[in-house]
Amino acid sequence: MTETEFLEILDEDLGLRLSAEDLNRDVDTLRHWDSLTLVRLLSLMEARTGKSIALNALLEARTLNQARMLVVADA
Repeated sequence: MTETEFLEILDEDLGLRLSAEDLNRDVDTLRHWDSLTLVRLLSLMEARTGKSIALNALLEARTLNQARMLVVADA
């Protein structure tokens, strides 16, 4: 999943208007980020890629870019 594709998911599907720079910010500093958004992101990433992503690995990701890399690393 490219950075652009990931930003599209965040924007179009989750309503998070983030920049590429925001992908490297700690998720705790992101406005409108919560556990429900995390679960929604997990579901969307799995649906888009057809890959299963371990929730515990996603929970350990401190940035959205780290979350995106869970999919890229498995490619």
